Amino acid sequence: MTQFSTSDLSRKSGDLIAEALRHPVTITQRNKPRLVLLSIEDYQRLRKGADPRKAHTLDTMPDDLFEGAKAALDAYEQQTETP
Repeated sequence: MTQFSTSDLSRKSGDLIAEALRHPVTITQRNKPRLVLLSIEDYQRLRKGADPRKAHTLDTMPDDLFEGAKAALDAYEQQTETP
């Protein structure tokens, strides 16, 4: 992956954009990778393959998911209880 420094953002912006249209470019700051610049097509391809699942806390979980989780836990508890 091609690398540019943060100072190159202003000095070589045209080169940086042209390169990013071909393939992702790493932007470094103090010699450490900090950002990646990529074309919209590459970004959309990444987003399309992203995991659509969401994590929730009990406070943010929708009621229907909470009830489903509660029912599953209750069923599990009944299966694991010893007579």
